[in-house]
Parts: sequence; C-alpha cells; structure tokens
Amino acid sequence: MSDRLKIGISACFLHPDPQRNAFGFKTLQYVEQSMAHWVMSAGAMPVLVPSPEGDTARGDVTLADYAGWLDGLVMHGGADVWPGSYGEEPIRPEWRGDRIRDEYEIALVKAFAAAGKPVFGICRGLQLINVAYGGTLYQDTSTQKPGALVHRDGQTYDQLFHELDVVPGTRLAALTATSASRKINSIHHQSIKDLAPGFAVEARCPDDGVIEAIRHTGDAWVAAVQWHPEFHKPEYGVLDDAPLLNDFLDAARAARQP
Repeated sequence: MSDRLKIGISACFLHPDPQRNAFGFKTLQYVEQSMAHWVMSAGAMPVLVPSPEGDTARGDVTLADYAGWLDGLVMHGGADVWPGSYGEEPIRPEWRGDRIRDEYEIALVKAFAAAGKPVFGICRGLQLINVAYGGTLYQDTSTQKPGALVHRDGQTYDQLFHELDVVPGTRLAALTATSASRKINSIHHQSIKDLAPGFAVEARCPDDGVIEAIRHTGDAWVAAVQWHPEFHKPEYGVLDDAPLLNDFLDAARAARQP
C-alpha cells in the first residue's frame, strides 16, 4: 500500500446557499466521483486537497505541505474561471465564475510546480492553468469566437462529441498514436483565447480551432486537456485516455525518487 502513488485532486466548491437542504449555510469542498475513480483506475490513490483558507480556517497546514507530501496534482473541472483572474470584467453575471476557487487553485498549481511535482489539468483545469501562467480565456466561446462549434449542451452533457486534431511531433501525438479513435467529449463554454507564455498547443478542435490540449515547454511538468477523460468509456468509441493518465503517473513516480 505504501508504494501506491498519492495524487492530489483540487477541490470543487459549493458556497453557502440557504436553498440547499444539506449544509446550506456552509462551504462544501468536494471531488466528483468519476475523477477519483479515473485516478484509481491506474492504481493510484486520489487525495482531495482542501483549501486551507476561509472563515473556519484553523491550524498551520499549507498547500506547500500537500505539495511536499503528494506525488502529483490533477486539476478538477467545474465552475467558470473568474474573468478578473485574467484582467477582465464579467460580460454577463452568469459568467462571473468563482474567484475564491481561482485564488486557491492558482496557489495550488504554483505550490506543486515549485515542489517539482507534475500537474495535469482537465477542462476548467486547463483554463485555470493557462490563466495561472498568464494566459486569457474566452468568457463564452460561442459568442466571442467566430465560427465556434457548440461545445456544451446541458441536455447531451458528456454525450456531446467532436474529433480531435493532434499536433504532430508533440508528446500528446506519441501518447495517442495507438488509439483507434480521436473522438472526445465536449463539456465547456469557456476556452483559451491567448495561450500562456511557456506553453505549446498539443491539440485543437479541427472544426473551429479551439485549443484542446496544452503542455509546458520548460522544466515544469504541467499539461492539460479541455475534454473530460474521466467520462470516456470504450463503448462510446472515444479516444483511449489511459496513456495520458499513465504518462502523468510515470512523471509523478519519477518526481518521488530521491
């Protein structure tokens, strides 16, 4: 058991809402079940990394403590990124995102990168990583990017798919070379506008050019995808995401070596 990798997962937030039956006046931090199970599918142990900040904060545990203890970090999907995180005002109230979660996750990415631990982002995780390193986002892809596909459908949800155009010669190209399919799910309405310095695009949507995968070009092991690999099932005829997870876990294993 002690040899299993310990992989942190960033928390999703539910802020106080009196209309919610359970803990309506409390802040909830949680992990979506599929994400934990995806990490476990390769034998690693998922660990929720809670924010140490908030009105109930106690003790002296920091995100740097988690970064030192854990072997890697997966950035969870979820709420929109707050436009203020990349220097903009929300165009619409419903796109205001979650400033509290942004501040926590930006600090989390920096803590793990500083500790030399790999970071892998999924959906919002890709967007947050891009913002953390100085990039920007489309607050709403369909209205701000001409010719954009519909990338999120509330009714279809994880059954909305499109093809993936992988950039030749990239690490992602090598990892997906044996997959029989390039079909991925699409569950987002925000996307990368300006790519962060120090990152390279590894894949796009072939129909509208939306960035679907990025990777840091320096010493830090930081990579991210716009789709949700944890929602993929073989019966959907989708991209085989197992090599992506295994590559991340190999980096986590390497990072724990003395």
